[in-house]
Amino acid sequence: MVEGTWLYSGIVPTQVRVVRLDYDFWFAIGQADDDLAPGETPGLNVEGHLYYVRHKPGWSEGQPFWPDNPGYLTVPEAKAAAEAMLPVAVEWRL
Repeated sequence: MVEGTWLYSGIVPTQVRVVRLDYDFWFAIGQADDDLAPGETPGLNVEGHLYYVRHKPGWSEGQPFWPDNPGYLTVPEAKAAAEAMLPVAVEWRL
């Protein structure tokens, strides 16, 4: 997992996370809802993972993870998407 912080409303430190899942979250939701297109398959990378971002305020430890975006094939793609979604810069922790 990769974590960072951004300032909600310019003053409230808010966590952003890039999380690796070993399944396609949105494919699984569509499958559970019987809402997949004919022939639709999960969009996993060659290692069998996708990376998702969570950045909205109000989410805390212990709550189920619900991504704020589609899955990305790599961590750099997910980080770039997070930065593009937010109105201010993300300070990533190494």
